[in-house]
Amino acid sequence: MQDLSTELPLFQSIDSAIVEAILSARIRPGARLNENQLASLYGVSRTRVREAMMRLEARCIVRVSPRRGWFVVEPSADEARYIYGARRMIEAGLLRSMGPLDAAGRAALHQHLELERAAIAAGDRQRLTCLMGDFHIRIAQLAANPVLIEILRDLTARTILISLLYQSEFHAVQSHEGHCQIVEALEAGDAERAAALAVQHLDEVEDGLDLTRQPDPLADLRETLQPNREPGTSPRSPSAFT
Repeated sequence: MQDLSTELPLFQSIDSAIVEAILSARIRPGARLNENQLASLYGVSRTRVREAMMRLEARCIVRVSPRRGWFVVEPSADEARYIYGARRMIEAGLLRSMGPLDAAGRAALHQHLELERAAIAAGDRQRLTCLMGDFHIRIAQLAANPVLIEILRDLTARTILISLLYQSEFHAVQSHEGHCQIVEALEAGDAERAAALAVQHLDEVEDGLDLTRQPDPLADLRETLQPNREPGTSPRSPSAFT
């Protein structure tokens, strides 16, 4: 099982911890989630772990393999198209329904954009992955609709899994500029333009996927054993931008 975190908050539920680990690209598609290890990590019974896994299975985040256990899903090319289609409809509708940003909303979005710029400057791909996905969740938070927040959190997590499987090139600056344009439209009170920009942004990200690519079942082992890695360093961090 992949390490989810070195310091998981005790109050955090197992299912939300797994989703957060996916959102920050700390756990990859196809990763095995061992019931015994999760039970030991959280100090709970395997029954509690299994209940969490079943909730995630219903949300299409994990799958169960008979006699093998639980695994993070590896979305197919068709699922990728459906997920991006769902995001376009949901996010465009959300933005069209939003009123003008208040001072707190503007400050929150500008602070987020500044974090994106800092991560780009630092070349921190894992941090960028988390921030790029979190931007869309923050928009839903400004709308103060808990149902939409939960839906977008799950769709964003599934989008990151798709990117890790099918995205061959990463365009951090382009994604960041797309976010900036959406914020500018919201600040101008132009909800229709913000919605159109969100659709364009998601189109560009989906166009950057190679949905003909077949997942490599040996990817993690190949990365670990690559011969050119400096001694004492970690394998290259994956990245995905949404």
